[in-house]
Amino acid sequence: MLTRLTHNRSTDRAAIAIGEADFPAPFAHGLEYNAPVHGNWNIVHTGMLVPESHQIYICAQNCMRGVAMTAAEMNAADRFSMVVLEEHDLYDGDLFEITCEGIADAIRKLPAPPRAVLVFPVCLHHFMGTDMAAIYRELESRFPGIDFIRCWMDPIMQKTGLTPEQKQRKALYDPLEALLPDPRAVNLLGGNLAVDPEGSDIARLLAKNHFALRELPTCETYGDFLAMGESALELCTTPFGDYGARQLARRLQRPYLWLPCSWQFDQIAADRKRLCEALGIADAVIAADRAAALAALRRLAATLGGTPVAIDAMAVFEPLGLARLLLEHGVNVVRVYLDVVAADERSAFDWLRAHAPGLPLVATIRPEMRIVRRGGDRPAGKKLLAVGPKAAYFEDTEHFVNTIDNGGFWGYAGIAALARQMGEALAAPKDTRALVPRKGWGCDCVL
Repeated sequence: MLTRLTHNRSTDRAAIAIGEADFPAPFAHGLEYNAPVHGNWNIVHTGMLVPESHQIYICAQNCMRGVAMTAAEMNAADRFSMVVLEEHDLYDGDLFEITCEGIADAIRKLPAPPRAVLVFPVCLHHFMGTDMAAIYRELESRFPGIDFIRCWMDPIMQKTGLTPEQKQRKALYDPLEALLPDPRAVNLLGGNLAVDPEGSDIARLLAKNHFALRELPTCETYGDFLAMGESALELCTTPFGDYGARQLARRLQRPYLWLPCSWQFDQIAADRKRLCEALGIADAVIAADRAAALAALRRLAATLGGTPVAIDAMAVFEPLGLARLLLEHGVNVVRVYLDVVAADERSAFDWLRAHAPGLPLVATIRPEMRIVRRGGDRPAGKKLLAVGPKAAYFEDTEHFVNTIDNGGFWGYAGIAALARQMGEALAAPKDTRALVPRKGWGCDCVL
């Protein structure tokens, strides 16, 4: 049965007190709303991380529009090609031949051969049973100097098995081969953003002990990227990168550590211990780093002075963990915007149910959010601080930390860095309307 959505409709189904919420799905699945907040990276942004690479999409015009606009908006249209499918290609054509020859023709028309080509077939190739493995074999025989990275643009697979984000991050590292291991080199895998050198305990510990940190976002050449095959230890801190990082570590026969972006002091200490043991180093600065994080939280609470704070899952990987940390240190967290609760957040979820059962969880993709009054009943002129662009949009606030994917932060240094950014955001308003619609936070934007 169809349900009419009107401007008088209650938004109760899009918000629930955490004390009444189910884990891991507080909200029912159904029709989804796409808020005009586009800082998250999509498959085009992530693919552009591979230096000296080119992307080729094989799909119909309606699907092509979004990815083509993304490439143009980030000033990378010269690294993007299209093979446009039409309806007659499905019923009187050969999708195999059109795909293979279209890709080959696009490569031949480039001014110079790329080092790698990211190929993006689509849902139609699933529906028609196209033999993509055979297509890749043919392309590799024709272009032996090019690495073909096997990607997909298949939104039909969003809800089952591995997500497209997980599969792409696995595929991006497939060209790496096991080289002679360098015991002083460490890979940090799976992230869109480079680590913050001052806001990450991982980066600080590695630098202090003279280890080289290698990440895809910092590679300037394809040779730099392939040199990641020399690293003796594989790390990952991003949930959507964990699967691919594990697969790479297994294939290269390297040790692997999953180090989630936790906001809990004890978890950070345990993960630092695991990292230091893997590196064979002593953690001589953990007490000082912990004290610095505590001091930063005390300063933040004093600066905010009770100002309400809203957090979103676009900004940080563990929004409930961050809510717990801030509440424990005197910060007035009033809402958390998320649609599902990650497995790593179970302990934070349980703690908040016990200690802050009235804390509202608010969906971002429920259709009711299309008509919710942004800012709610907050009086005009009363400040609210948002951590993340979606929270800023729904709360209609100019005071927000504009970041995604944990912002390159990790550990005690990450806590201190985020606390500093929150204080700065309270003091300096931003142009929310101009900032939050921009695609791909941190990427070039010609708009």
